[in-house]
Amino acid sequence: MKKKDLLISNKSKSNRIFILAHGAGAPMDHEWMETLTQKLVSRDIQVIRFEFPYMAQRRIDGKKRPPNTKKILFETWRDIFSLVGGSDVYIGGKSMGGRMATLVADELNPKGVICLGFPFHAPGKPPKDRIDHLKDIKSKVHILQGTRDTMGTTDDVGGYQLSKNIKIHWFKDGDHSLKPRKRETGKTLDDYLELAAIQIDKIIN
Repeated sequence: MKKKDLLISNKSKSNRIFILAHGAGAPMDHEWMETLTQKLVSRDIQVIRFEFPYMAQRRIDGKKRPPNTKKILFETWRDIFSLVGGSDVYIGGKSMGGRMATLVADELNPKGVICLGFPFHAPGKPPKDRIDHLKDIKSKVHILQGTRDTMGTTDDVGGYQLSKNIKIHWFKDGDHSLKPRKRETGKTLDDYLELAAIQIDKIIN
């Protein structure tokens, strides 16, 4: 991976950096990713985005394909962290991208991990091995999660044994993308991404 393959925002005056990975089904320049990035950049946080190999290949041939194996996803995180990371950098991402970051965090030793919509389990399925590493993870992890996320509601997550290093920030009525129902909350997805940016701004210091 080379820097030309990345989307790198303007440098932060306060030297705050967040490496943001995409989810399983959408690329690094998806509207959701773009919106959150702009809200973070406006708060003087440099955002660095990249794509896992399967998504980068889709950009070339237009063919949808499933995510790479864990081995390749891990290698990609190692590559990007080696290229632009460091002890003062936060890593994370949306859904799968964030989950993969938690799996390599203790090895890479970033300043912290920020996950948006953590896939604790497949919809309607038990978590299986998805949360095993979260029981004793040593890295500081912040999870921004919708209360009605089909991959981890408040009721679901409340029953899990998680490390004391994990802090969950709940978004009332948010789905897996943090989107709330306007009739229930009076809020929109843009409103909630603004709240997410505010929360991330507090986390990254």
